[in-house]
Amino acid sequence: MRRRHPVPSPIPSLWLMTDERSGDALWRAVRRLPRGAGIVFRHYATPAAERRRLFARLLRIARVRGLVLVRAGDMPLAGEMGVHGRRGAGLVTWPAHDRREAVAGLRRGADVLFVSPLFATRSHPGAPALGPRRARAIAAGMPLCRIALGGMDARRYARLTGFNGWAGIDALVR
Repeated sequence: MRRRHPVPSPIPSLWLMTDERSGDALWRAVRRLPRGAGIVFRHYATPAAERRRLFARLLRIARVRGLVLVRAGDMPLAGEMGVHGRRGAGLVTWPAHDRREAVAGLRRGADVLFVSPLFATRSHPGAPALGPRRARAIAAGMPLCRIALGGMDARRYARLTGFNGWAGIDALVR
């Protein structure tokens, strides 16, 4: 399948996952991201008009700072550079909590696989953590960029093998 928009090269190895919990701290976190990092915009509960305004503001910053911005959810957003969890134009990122979801992402043309949750995380309280070994098994042999998510931070990523990068909320927003 020929893509309408090119996939960024290289694919970001650091990703910020947004959500409503971020509040105004989101803007500080985005300013601290290094050039070439990625953002997955996940403000699912934000009303449509506000969601569009928030995305447009993030998009302006992303373009100036050389960041990649993809959107999650059903609502298309003007200027999106890719999508999370569905087929689409540009960069396609995919959540994988088990091997079946990883294979589904591969079949649907994903470029990036977010394997989660590796560790306990505030964004999914009580969800069982995969741990590094099970997470590596989910991603094993996948010809995709593999990103570790869930309770991640730079120190944990430094000790992790089998992944091309990491993503977080709290580690980057706080």
